[in-house]
Amino acid sequence: MDILQILLDLFTGYGYFAVFIVLLVCGFGVPIPEDITLVAGGIISGLGYTDVHVMFAVGMAGVLFGDGLMFLAGRVYGDRVLRFKPIAKVMTPERFAAVQEKFSRYGNWVLFVARFLPGLRSPIFLTAGLTRRIPYWRFLLMDGFAALISVPVWVYLGYFGARNHEWLMQMVHRGQAGILIAIALLAVVLGGFYWRHKRRESKARRNAEDLIAK
Repeated sequence: MDILQILLDLFTGYGYFAVFIVLLVCGFGVPIPEDITLVAGGIISGLGYTDVHVMFAVGMAGVLFGDGLMFLAGRVYGDRVLRFKPIAKVMTPERFAAVQEKFSRYGNWVLFVARFLPGLRSPIFLTAGLTRRIPYWRFLLMDGFAALISVPVWVYLGYFGARNHEWLMQMVHRGQAGILIAIALLAVVLGGFYWRHKRRESKARRNAEDLIAK
């Protein structure tokens, strides 16, 4: 039995509460696909078990609450959280270093992109809290903006494809590929802005040094 069918059986029996709990668990880095979870929530709405608009709201609450808890865990407990074994499995030293490098290169935009990167989402949010450089309101703003893009796509896709699973799974795979392409393009754009910013800084530094030399 695949993960989608397992989630459908669970959500059909327990509705919104089950969807919220599973999304909350996803936020802690448990390997349950968040997109498939949201699609499953949309499917049971399409089958008449729940209201799709309420499911969208539950989906938003679940992903933001889960992400927010990871951020706050890093913010409140600092480096001590890395000694907790379940967290240590998600946040390896190599992954921690890689996430820090991404923050130094792309700044707060990493929080936006993280919503579309299942393997790095939890480590990025935890690191954002650990560094304590980002206010909680800014974290919620960036993550919420990204969630407003991803959550309705998956929920309503599940809703409209509830009675045609073959078409639905084709669209899910296309959607995943499209998101990856969009992320790649965004990374290129952000990299270009970063390069231009560094080039201007370097030029301004050289000009200042020339003025001092004169």
